[in-house]
Amino acid sequence: MTAAAVPVLLVLLVAILFAALFLALSYWLGPRRRDPLKETPYECGIPPRGTVQIRFFIRFFLIALLFLLFDLETVFLLPWVLSLRSFLQAGAGDYALAVMGPFLLILVVGLVYEWRKGGLEWQ
Repeated sequence: MTAAAVPVLLVLLVAILFAALFLALSYWLGPRRRDPLKETPYECGIPPRGTVQIRFFIRFFLIALLFLLFDLETVFLLPWVLSLRSFLQAGAGDYALAVMGPFLLILVVGLVYEWRKGGLEWQ
């Protein structure tokens, strides 16, 4: 293990320990009494009307997931694009494309797949 990884692992270990500690404390010290009023959903002080389980079109969920997927991938592209000029000036443009090529290929294949499956159609 390199010396640079030790602080990162230490921070991860401390974070996991704190999370486990606070989850255990809330479980042990928290109230255990069940109450039907506590089980109802809270809607700004107004008693809830109807059922909580409403039906919604699954297309909204799929579009949101696709947006997040492609939006995050473009966020990962931004640092590469900003550093591409320095790679080109150093004569390492082929290396920069080879490093990012598989990522771009997966992105394009995913986009074509969703396009063919009709995931980008709004009906």
